[in-house]
Amino acid sequence: MKRDDALWKGILEDLFDDFLRFFIPNADDIFDMNRPFEFLDKELEQLFPIDEDEFHPKYVDKLVKVFTKKGEEQWILVHIEVQGAKDKEFSQRMFTYFYRILDKYQRPITAFAIFTDGTKNFKPSYFETEYLGTKIRYDFNSYKVSEQNPEILNESNNPFAIVILTVQTALLKGKVTKEELFDLKIDLAKRLFLKKIPKEKIRGLMNFLKLYVRFGEDKLTTKFEEEIRIITDKSEKTMGIEEFVIDRATRIGLKRGIERGEKKGEKRGEKKGIEITTYEKNVAFVKSLLSKTNFPDEQIADIANVPIEFVRQVKAQS
Repeated sequence: MKRDDALWKGILEDLFDDFLRFFIPNADDIFDMNRPFEFLDKELEQLFPIDEDEFHPKYVDKLVKVFTKKGEEQWILVHIEVQGAKDKEFSQRMFTYFYRILDKYQRPITAFAIFTDGTKNFKPSYFETEYLGTKIRYDFNSYKVSEQNPEILNESNNPFAIVILTVQTALLKGKVTKEELFDLKIDLAKRLFLKKIPKEKIRGLMNFLKLYVRFGEDKLTTKFEEEIRIITDKSEKTMGIEEFVIDRATRIGLKRGIERGEKKGEKRGEKKGIEITTYEKNVAFVKSLLSKTNFPDEQIADIANVPIEFVRQVKAQS
């Protein structure tokens, strides 16, 4: 769940303009897409401290400041919840978020709940309470991934449709064989490359697909990497798999590090049981996570699928 939380938080930031267009057809008429979005994660944590209880229901929430086209000083707050398990208190929590955010910011708010679980008949869309003539009802936008038509999603040119298709593919784990899941994942990757999506967004989507749909065995993961290399080598429009998880600045730093001590790095890779062919990629991916997130070492190790000692070594050398 921690890995999925991190992936969702990242993809929402990478594709937030596409998120708005996906759920709001006239988003470009309402919002000023030329003004940067402001992700208020720290402010949200102050309103709702993180529950460290491992048995507490897991969910992702984002609070984003978005400017509209009705004047420079007008903006709204877009509250997003990504819910991955059935929770009977979900609607009340959405209402709690609403009134606390409204009380602090005194700005218009629109809220979206995205349900990524496979539970049937769980799709709350409002909270209501009444007592002795006093009544209130709070409605929010509700979207169930498992209910969506994959054919319609495949026809969409919005990159966020790939995110939904990725989650649908992940929900098939345990319902189809690992080989069938592998074929579905490869097919989705091929369709991603065929769409006219900016390279920087392809990188984020490919990383989301790679890490969100998991096989549970290294052999298929390695085979997936090899298949992607073959696909990307045939297309001049796309990047190699390593480029999907390594940004330009990170690769420049990595190149300098390799020049200073490539043999030393390979020796460390052998010692930690990491293949030499993937060692450089793992170093770069971990460096990127260390520089761009505040995740603890344990979470970075989980996301990058490397030992925690490896993360600490990279951190010490950065």
